[in-house]
Amino acid sequence: DKISFILYVKHIYILSYIHQEAFFMRISTKGRYGLAAMIVLGQSYNSGEHITIISISERLGISKIYLEQVFSQLKQAGLITSIKGAGGGYYLAYDPQEITVFDILSATEASLFEKTEESVSKHYESIEKTMQNLVWGELDKSIQSTLKSITLKDLINQTGKYTGGYMYYI
Repeated sequence: DKISFILYVKHIYILSYIHQEAFFMRISTKGRYGLAAMIVLGQSYNSGEHITIISISERLGISKIYLEQVFSQLKQAGLITSIKGAGGGYYLAYDPQEITVFDILSATEASLFEKTEESVSKHYESIEKTMQNLVWGELDKSIQSTLKSITLKDLINQTGKYTGGYMYYI
């Protein structure tokens, strides 16, 4: 079954149905804040406006200090750039269509993409290899494939649908 995203106000979960039961993987605060902040930056991408951390912090209702840590990671990953001084702020380094959820979470969620540790002793190497290949390996591939298929532009468009950001003319 396909992994799909459910975006909540305070939580983002990756939802996967395995044998008709729901499996949730929790994304950390840094990952959730990173995605939300990137959506805000993406919404102003075409205007060329530079957005300050303070304005994003106030808009999203999250800690400015914590958001600075997240922006440091996003900047280090090359996803955002900044301009200092009057009229300065942050902006996307690439078009929102070129940035994926995988890119954002890779920058903010170091442990999400780490190789799964061994589960059983070396005496049962065949069981370990089987679990690594058929369970953890396949799950990792599915998650990465889904995260790479969702662009920041997709998130911006979806956000616009929920906020009434689209104007329809007849």
